[in-house]
Amino acid sequence: MWAHRPWVGHSLPADTAPGRELEPYSRLVNAVEGNTTFYASPAPTTVERWATQVDPGFRFVIKVPRTITHDRRLRDIDDLLHPFLMLLEPLASMIGALTFQLPASFAPVDLPVLDSVLRRVPRDPWRWSVELRHPGFFESPERDAADRVLSARGVERVLLDSRSLFARPPMTEDGRRTWGQKPRVPALTEPLTDQPIVRFIGSDHLPTTEAGLRDWEPIVAQWANDGRTPTVFVHTPDNLDSPMLARRFHDTIGAMVPDLLPLPDAWPVSPAEQGSLF
Repeated sequence: MWAHRPWVGHSLPADTAPGRELEPYSRLVNAVEGNTTFYASPAPTTVERWATQVDPGFRFVIKVPRTITHDRRLRDIDDLLHPFLMLLEPLASMIGALTFQLPASFAPVDLPVLDSVLRRVPRDPWRWSVELRHPGFFESPERDAADRVLSARGVERVLLDSRSLFARPPMTEDGRRTWGQKPRVPALTEPLTDQPIVRFIGSDHLPTTEAGLRDWEPIVAQWANDGRTPTVFVHTPDNLDSPMLARRFHDTIGAMVPDLLPLPDAWPVSPAEQGSLF
């Protein structure tokens, strides 16, 4: 997401108008998890506007609509998926991945359905990723079977890490809400492709979140040194500090990976005061 209004005046410029958050956001970090598409498809003019507000190196990781993943559970989806891809055409060169975020009820017994879909989805220019939430997909032999299916199609498995969220009881209303919504599954750290995707879910206790992110620093640095191009999304229950945490994480990886490109210069949060002539 990028249109998180609490960021205005905190991470984004104080004069950012509603609906104009993407451009300053894209100067803050260089990737976004497109969550709005999970709930509703934007208008074509909106997608076209998104494409003009970011630099070419910016990446969108877009969630496939829930009508495909949750309502139809990947069955008989061609009439929904192909119009969705046509809608995203203006962003095609900026798409890091299109993600099937599957419900926790999508179990190992459903793996043949996922395999069938991944055999048929268009490839060029699209890349695909899958987020599995059923506990059965995290233990062998079901985990191995799922990884074989994804690897055979060049599809990344989203590496969800919610350990920090559940490391201590929540202290805030946002923390309690997130605690009840996010899956409690083992954190995997083995990517399947050259473009790993990590979704890190932190705590409403900042030191716990920071400690959890430190666990990922050597892993992500090693990926980058190996020639992979990882994308790491940082979430917290209220997400207020997520951009700051993401930038700090990137800076840390940059110190470990000399060839890592720096993030763009963020726009100032407060406008500069005009000096008086008298």
